[in-house]
Amino acid sequence: MASSSANLWVLLGLGIAGVLLLTNKLKKAVKVDFGAFIQRLQLLPPPQPAPPKAPHPLTGLSFVVSDVFDIEGFVTGFGNPDWLRTKDPAVRTCPVVSTLVDGGATCVGKTVVDDMALSISGENEHYGTPTNPAYPSRVPGGPSSGAAVAVAAKLADFSLGIDTDGGVRIPAAYCGIFGFRPSHASISLSGMIPVSGSLDTVGWFAKDPSILRRVGHVLLQLPFVTPRNPRSIFIADDCFKLSKIPADQVTRAFIKSIEAIYGRQVVRHENLGDYIKLKVPSLSAFNSKQGNSEGKLSPIGQLVNVMQLIKRDEFRANHDEWINSIKPTVVAATAHEGPEKLTLTADDIQNCNTIRNELRSALSALLKDDGILAIPTCDPPPKLGAKEVYTEEYLIQTSTLSSIASLSGCCQVAVPVVLNEKQPISLSLVARHGGDRFLMDTLQNLYASLTEQIEQASKPQTSHKSISKEESAELAKEQGNQAFKDKQWQRAIGFYSEAIKLNCNNATFYSNRAAAYLEIGSYAQAEADCTQTIYLDKKNIKAYLRRATAREMLGYYREAMEDFRYALVLEPNNKRAAQGADRLRKLFQ
Repeated sequence: MASSSANLWVLLGLGIAGVLLLTNKLKKAVKVDFGAFIQRLQLLPPPQPAPPKAPHPLTGLSFVVSDVFDIEGFVTGFGNPDWLRTKDPAVRTCPVVSTLVDGGATCVGKTVVDDMALSISGENEHYGTPTNPAYPSRVPGGPSSGAAVAVAAKLADFSLGIDTDGGVRIPAAYCGIFGFRPSHASISLSGMIPVSGSLDTVGWFAKDPSILRRVGHVLLQLPFVTPRNPRSIFIADDCFKLSKIPADQVTRAFIKSIEAIYGRQVVRHENLGDYIKLKVPSLSAFNSKQGNSEGKLSPIGQLVNVMQLIKRDEFRANHDEWINSIKPTVVAATAHEGPEKLTLTADDIQNCNTIRNELRSALSALLKDDGILAIPTCDPPPKLGAKEVYTEEYLIQTSTLSSIASLSGCCQVAVPVVLNEKQPISLSLVARHGGDRFLMDTLQNLYASLTEQIEQASKPQTSHKSISKEESAELAKEQGNQAFKDKQWQRAIGFYSEAIKLNCNNATFYSNRAAAYLEIGSYAQAEADCTQTIYLDKKNIKAYLRRATAREMLGYYREAMEDFRYALVLEPNNKRAAQGADRLRKLFQ
């Protein structure tokens, strides 16, 4: 008996300890800022100009910046505590941040970056890994992890990051938001810590394509012109086949959205690898010289090798002196260590430049001034703590498709695609170097249609080869019910309308749509739907109650009172009907 009692106390103690550990873990995991911020601050915009001058273009927007951008009075930390410790505060704010503040936006903080902005997973063991708001069990992507998380968590309207080999595009894809990499050298890099100068760009994040576009117009200093429609949108079929996203669903929805806005004649299909192999002859020769067998790597796989070689070489040139002097604690596998530690010769650098020039010319010839290339942004993110994020294979695989824009200098935007809630999916659109405005305008024009087509593609599919109209109508009704439950009234109306088109003799469809119409104040439509419901089903008490409500709001008090009374005939104990009838009766006393 004593032994049994002792065991009970042991089990109870273990249980309490487990609860405490779990509570501490949850407290640690749930942070108000999702672990995105390094430093809270506030840079306020100048006063609004007096009328009739227009207000500042970014008025009312807040933003954060990755901890690679100088802000006067603060040390730029570069994701590494030894860098923070050994560097002085910035003496001036970098021009790109000043431009945004002068444009009316308020800067509210600096955010976490990967250790020395080298990784692309978003993990930082010095400052903690920001929590991916959309997919908390997965990495947020990097190196501009905090900037992406702040926008995804709605802690800022937009944010700035550094994009070398995907540093904005990949975290945008992982966190389910928009990420823009502009044409190389189109925005000043002054006041930003370099990783690889010939690849680095200032990039930005937003949850809304219109904000993404507003920020782009300010940063790129673009005057207003009439938007142009694309004449060709190329689907890189080979890139989609290599990716781990549901390529068929994504491309099908994307093509339908293109056809809806621009027409079927705009869609083109391209094998991008074959095109690059043909138009960039220096690529295979250079990779063979570096010991990379052409037969084992696709042309795009060869591009990413060139990009990583350039990145490592330029990173060492920028930071080896400090690294050798300070010998910092660097958690991530860095560009100056390991078997990749080699220096490119003058001939190698010249060959890399030749490859880049050939690639830019090839894409300019393909896209011209009015073409768009569609590719996957990257594969879905790995889970937090996965060993793969520390491997060279992960770096190469994840940044492969980023190498197209990074090496060519073209502009690219990562576009969130929500097919399901299990994992993020991102589609990228690429335009020629200098085509930034055209790319942003195309996204703005296309995104609503793409969202609509993605929603259609996300609908549950039946296993039967064909289903009846009645079954389709029931499916639409259930989707309408879910939208109604989520208080998405217009979507609910759309689904109920679709159900009615498929089966116009079902009273429930009209009654449900009437309920949604009541929620948005469309009382005449609600009354009409209830009347049709009653025509189809004389004993539908909900229809009488809803029509009574609609008629009362329209001022048809006697008719409303009659509906409430008839509802009481059908259901004598209905409180709503009794209260409604009593309320209206008093109007006529």
